[in-house]
Amino acid sequence: MKKSFVLAIILGIFCIGLSVSSEAQPIKVGAVINLTGPASTWGQYHAKGHRDYFNYVNEVKGGIAGRKLELTIVDHAYKVPEAVKFVKKFCEEKVDMIATWDAGSGNQAKPIIQEYKIPTINYSTDQALLKQPTGYMYLPFGSYMLDSYIVLDYIRNIHKGKDAPKVGLLTYNNPYGKTIHAPSKEYAEKNKINIVSIEEFPAATVDLTTEMLRLKNKGAEYIFVQILPAAVITALKAADKIGYNVPFFGTWTATDPDFFKLGKGLIRDRLAMQFCGVLPQDKTPGIEVLQKLWARYKTINYFETSYWEGVVVAMIQERAAHRAAGLFKTINAENINKAMETFNNEDFGGLVPYVTYTKDNHEGSFKGRIVKINEDATYEPMTTFYDPGKEKIKVLKAPKM
Repeated sequence: MKKSFVLAIILGIFCIGLSVSSEAQPIKVGAVINLTGPASTWGQYHAKGHRDYFNYVNEVKGGIAGRKLELTIVDHAYKVPEAVKFVKKFCEEKVDMIATWDAGSGNQAKPIIQEYKIPTINYSTDQALLKQPTGYMYLPFGSYMLDSYIVLDYIRNIHKGKDAPKVGLLTYNNPYGKTIHAPSKEYAEKNKINIVSIEEFPAATVDLTTEMLRLKNKGAEYIFVQILPAAVITALKAADKIGYNVPFFGTWTATDPDFFKLGKGLIRDRLAMQFCGVLPQDKTPGIEVLQKLWARYKTINYFETSYWEGVVVAMIQERAAHRAAGLFKTINAENINKAMETFNNEDFGGLVPYVTYTKDNHEGSFKGRIVKINEDATYEPMTTFYDPGKEKIKVLKAPKM
């Protein structure tokens, strides 16, 4: 009798120990980010924002349901095969969530992610990631379709004259560059915009004089680009070289931490982009979160869009894990995925527009605005936030050119 009682106590203590140990296990998140390849400064600041916010959750909020967030970041150097290899490794290690980085990597890794059923947010907002089946792959906010619609809608509304505005597209000849081709042509056809030329070039190109000459000769009055920030600088230099004075518009990926050093004297008043995020002058709770992170971790001390996105991705992942704990009591990949699909106008303090995910739509939101890019590394709203498919644009300012 005594032996049985003692054994029962020992087994009970052992089981309790297992339960506590299991509950204390970290929530594991893997991130495949470009830290050393082309545009790596961008990726480095994504990583800083992602890590800073997770550290903040662990240190200030006490983690999630008693568990810490454990972030493992690996460098794929902007190489798709490397990214796919790392994603598979994370899946085999049974992490709870993943973040992928670029359009090519996200699309190539998608079947693996769906096979292992790990909810994944892609830093690049390529709309191809939303093609069916959408399961387990998410965007943090509106896709490049949103950028295309808003940029062209803005051009249409500021254009003067009876003739349709003439727009030229300048893009890489890779999946990232081509993301704006189809939606731009679709929008232009429906809204009396004349796309006079689409100039594509390899990412390694160091002189865009030829491409800019073609756009000038085609009569393009506005240039819409889908290229990395360093190439935006190259395009501005080429425009100056041939005396081509037109406004340039980019997607939200048009700048990075190095951009403003390289663009001094080149940006002037001719560059704007679509941006669906908070700005310091908005004075929302979202910007206050960023300011707390800057003060606490000192990895950055000013507003920067790639750091901002790192925080956005991290905050969505935190909310998903927290929701899984509340709804399903257990935080794991499958429950996190189910929790994300319950997001309905989730408020992130204005950091991004309200986020909604459903079983069939993982885009997050479809609202944005045009902002002017200034040489002093600040941004100025040129429109209010709006949904280009449902709401009318409200122009605050037009380019000074």
